[in-house]
Amino acid sequence: MPFTYNVVSGASADRLEKLIAERLAPGADKASIDRRIWRLFGEKWAVLYTDLSGFSRNVAEFGIIHFLQTIYESHRLLVPIIEKSNGILLKTEGDSLIVMFRHVNDAIRCAIEMQHCTQDYNQTRIDAEKVLLCVGIGYGEVLRVGDADIFGAEVNAACKLGEDTAKAREILITGAGAREARLPEGVTLTPIDSVPAGADAAFKLNYVD
Repeated sequence: MPFTYNVVSGASADRLEKLIAERLAPGADKASIDRRIWRLFGEKWAVLYTDLSGFSRNVAEFGIIHFLQTIYESHRLLVPIIEKSNGILLKTEGDSLIVMFRHVNDAIRCAIEMQHCTQDYNQTRIDAEKVLLCVGIGYGEVLRVGDADIFGAEVNAACKLGEDTAKAREILITGAGAREARLPEGVTLTPIDSVPAGADAAFKLNYVD
C-alpha cells in the first residue's frame, strides 16, 4: 500500500509539474494548458480546516513538550471522528488538520461532532490542557494532486476561516458551502463580515453546544 500511494501521488505531482513547466515557456498557450490541468486534476470537494485557539501562546508559555502533547491529544480525539464521517485526512500542518469530504453535509456533521467531542474533553481539563477547536469549511472545484495536496479558492477560504477568523468552538463556512448544504435539524447560519478572498460570503454555523 505505501508503494502504491507513492506511485500514484508521485505520478500526479510529476504530471502537474510538467504542465506548469509548459505554461512557463515563452509563447505558451496558458488558457489551453489551464484547461488540461483542470481536466486532469479538477474535482469538487468540501474542505474542512481545523486550528487550535491560543496554540502559539501556549507553546511560548508551556514549552515544546506541551505543544506535542496537545497535538497528540487533538489527533487522538478528532481522527476517529473524521474516519466515521466519511472524511479523508489529507495532511496535518502543525496544530491544524486538512480534511476532504465528497459531501459538504458530511463535513458539517463532522465539524459539529468534533466540537462536541472537544468540549466534553475540556470539562475535566485545566485551562492549559484544553483543546479549543476552530473550524473553517469550504466547498467547490479544487485541484487535487493525488493524495498529496489540494489547491483552490475554497481551500484557501476554509484555511482562512479556520485559522484566522474562527474563535474557539466556532464553525465557519463559505457561501458556496452554505448554499450546497442541507443543515442538520436545529442548526442555523449567521452571516459574518469577515469574508475571505475567493469566497462571496461567509457564515457562522449555530449549533447546540
